[in-house]
Amino acid sequence: MSWHIVLFNSRQKIESVAELDENQLEPTDFTGILENSFDRVKKDDNHREIIGTDFTIDFYTHSEPVSNTMLNLYGENGLYALIELAKKHNWQIYDSGIGEMIDLENPEKNGFDNHRKYVEQILKNK
Repeated sequence: MSWHIVLFNSRQKIESVAELDENQLEPTDFTGILENSFDRVKKDDNHREIIGTDFTIDFYTHSEPVSNTMLNLYGENGLYALIELAKKHNWQIYDSGIGEMIDLENPEKNGFDNHRKYVEQILKNK
């Protein structure tokens, strides 16, 4: 499966993108954090491809901090990896496929039932 995801860094909890308060957005070096959070990152000019276990994440870099960035995910495990990264950095995730913000604490509410199994697998491998 593939998803179009937008990561946000905001001081407010975003309930709806339509009601987003742009004054609450925080500039962030998404590119640097993403590149440093994964072991395999393929670089081609300003395009990046993160290659993980059963997933890839494509995105374009920014030359300066931005308050949001769009990613293309291929494979459900990529979404789970981003959920964990978002929790670590206090980011919020918008899933354009369902047109909603993802509940990071309860992603199964958004239809991502396998998230708990993914987290358990990661913890076992540490």
